[in-house]
Amino acid sequence: MDALTADLRLPLRAFDVELTLAVEGTVALVGPSGAGKSTVLRAIAGLVRPAAGRIALGDQVWFDDRTWRRPEERPVGMTFQHYALFPHLTVRQNVTFGARGDVAPLLERFGLTRLAEARPGSLSGGEQQRVALARALAREPRLLLLDEPLAALDAHTRSTIRAELREVLRTSRLPALVVTHDFEDAASLADLVGVIVDGQLRQLASPADLVARPADAFVGSLTGANLLRGQAAPAHSGLTALQLDSGGVVYSTDVLRGAAAAVVYPWDVTLARTAPDDSAQNHVAGEVGSLSRIGNRVRVAVGPLTAEVTAESAERLAVREGEQLVATWKATATRLVAL
Repeated sequence: MDALTADLRLPLRAFDVELTLAVEGTVALVGPSGAGKSTVLRAIAGLVRPAAGRIALGDQVWFDDRTWRRPEERPVGMTFQHYALFPHLTVRQNVTFGARGDVAPLLERFGLTRLAEARPGSLSGGEQQRVALARALAREPRLLLLDEPLAALDAHTRSTIRAELREVLRTSRLPALVVTHDFEDAASLADLVGVIVDGQLRQLASPADLVARPADAFVGSLTGANLLRGQAAPAHSGLTALQLDSGGVVYSTDVLRGAAAAVVYPWDVTLARTAPDDSAQNHVAGEVGSLSRIGNRVRVAVGPLTAEVTAESAERLAVREGEQLVATWKATATRLVAL
């Protein structure tokens, strides 16, 4: 498998996209809308030309100060956020467009054989996504570029297509770059996830490392954490105390001093009617602001925090909006990042 290497600078209206990236396996870029994610894909595909830098796949240079390969000269399979299927062509004709061989095996692989003569307008979102993936692979590419591949799908279809796409990426044995605004999608699909904000790569790591060791408050928030801001200073027993801007103190085993944020994940927080007498260092009392059930889990907003507990725990506590509860978590589950 050839690796993609990209070192590019591309001015946009509000900021410059400046990024250095190596892609082996599947890498996802995740960040807010307008962060420059899709611009990176378009530059790699040859749809926009960077102001400076170098883009290469293995030893084949696609762009540098002396080289420019046009999009059709780059062995790339690309899918777009809204699929970009040709509405006047059938499924078979869409997949055949740009194909390098017989598309029948791809139609069969993606469950599209019975839809081969249908047109995109008659297909569901999930079916259109399968057509887009089949068309991208029909080019026999050496690199896959996927732009928000799941964004246009409803929650149920999204879960199904995510699993299918993960299998496609695993079995294709191609380097792939995925851009998305959803960390859950990125973590499900990619070996490495890069967090990009205003054209800059904040952190590139495995999904597990991003959760365990976020580089800054934005990365922590993007991965689903609660953020509690305050001033950090040394405390008893080698702990760090964070005096919260909102009042109260929380403790962490991380060492930091000055303006900081505590990064606390909802699944590390437990709930009780009163502060439990246990080894947990952190207790925050607050009013229940909202409850939302997701499968067998319930997300409960308590004061400045969101906790995620089992449905059984929520039922046992008889959690109701407007009631007072105590959120509890350990100092070892509290990451500190400088502000």
